Amino acid sequence: MNTHVNPEKLEIAQQTAPAPHTARKKMFIALASGVALIGLGFGAYQAFVGSKHVTTDNAYVDTDAAQVNALTNGPVKEVRVVDTQTVRKGDILVVIDDTDRRLELSQAQSTLGDIERRVRGYQANNTALDGQIMARQADVVRAGAELARAKGDYGRRLSLAGSGAISGEELSSFKTGLDAAQASYAQAEANVQGAKGSYEANNVLIAGLPLDQNPQVTAARFRVEQAQVALNRTVVRAPVDGVVVKRTVQVGQMVQPGTPLMTVVPVQQAYVNANFKEVQLKKVRVGQEAELTSDLYGDKVVYHGRVTGFSGGTGAALSIVPAQNATGNWIKVVQRLPVRIALDPKELAANPLRVGLSMNADINVSR
Repeated sequence: MNTHVNPEKLEIAQQTAPAPHTARKKMFIALASGVALIGLGFGAYQAFVGSKHVTTDNAYVDTDAAQVNALTNGPVKEVRVVDTQTVRKGDILVVIDDTDRRLELSQAQSTLGDIERRVRGYQANNTALDGQIMARQADVVRAGAELARAKGDYGRRLSLAGSGAISGEELSSFKTGLDAAQASYAQAEANVQGAKGSYEANNVLIAGLPLDQNPQVTAARFRVEQAQVALNRTVVRAPVDGVVVKRTVQVGQMVQPGTPLMTVVPVQQAYVNANFKEVQLKKVRVGQEAELTSDLYGDKVVYHGRVTGFSGGTGAALSIVPAQNATGNWIKVVQRLPVRIALDPKELAANPLRVGLSMNADINVSR
C-alpha cells in the first residue's frame, strides 16, 4: 500500500483550510452585529413609537350602576323582570301592593276637604263679624245722640231748679234718664270692642290669607301630596336604560323603604378603568386618545376612547385595609393608579361590553 503524500498538495491544503480561531472570531462579530442591530431597532422603536405610547393589560370595563331600592313599605305584588333582562328607563320592574297607600291617600283627601270647609267657615264668620262691628258702631252713634239729648235736658232743668220752676222729683227723673243714656253709650262702645275682638280672634284662624294660602290648608294639601307620592312609589320603575343584575326581590316579600331590590347596569354608558403603573403616567393627560381591545372580541375589534380623568388615589391606598408602610421591613412596590377612559358610544353599541371584562389599553401620549 502506497502511503506517500505529495508535499506540495499538503501545503496547499493547509493554506486553504481556515484557522479555528478565525471562524470563532467571525461568529462573535456576527453575533455582536445582530445584538447591535436589535439594540438599534429597540432604540429606534422606543424613540419613534414606544415613547409615544403607554400600555397596560390591567384594565377592566366599569360603569355607574343604578341601585334600585324600595321607596315605600308593603308586600311585593309583582316582579316583572329577571336577571340579564334589558330594560328601558321608565319600564315597570316591581309592583308593591298599594292597598294601604290608597287608604292613606283617601284619608288625607278627606282631611283636606274638612279643613277647607272649616276655613271657609272662618272666612264667612269674618264677613259676619265685620258687619256686626258696623252695626255696633251705629249703636254707638245712636247712644251718643241719646246721651247728648239727655245731658241737654238735664242741664236746662238743673238751671231752673234754684228758682223753683221745676220740682225736685222732675229733676231727679231727668238725672236718671241721663245716667241711663251714659250707661247705654258705654254698653254700645263695649259692644263695638267685643265685636272687634271676635273679628280679630277669627282672623287669626285664617291668618288674613286667601284659602289657597291658609297654613292649615297648605299643610293638609302637603299630606295629600305625600300620600300620592307614596302611592306612586308602589310601582318601581327602571331609573336608566340597562341590564338587570343581582335581582333579589321575590313576590310576597315584605319590603321597607331602602330595601335593595336589584341593580340596573347601564352598559351603553360603560367606560374603562385602566390601572397604569405610576412610572407610566408622566406624560398622560386628560383628553389624550386611546385604543383599546377586549379579551371578549380579540384584536380584530378596536375601541377608540379618550382619557377623561384620574382616580384620587391608588387601589392600595383606597382599599378597606390600606398598606402600612411605617414598618422597619418596608419594601417599595410600584403602585398603579386607575385612569378613566371614555369609549365611543357608536363602537360600544356595535360591540357591547359588560362590566368587569378585561381590556388592553394603549394611550397615545405624543399629543
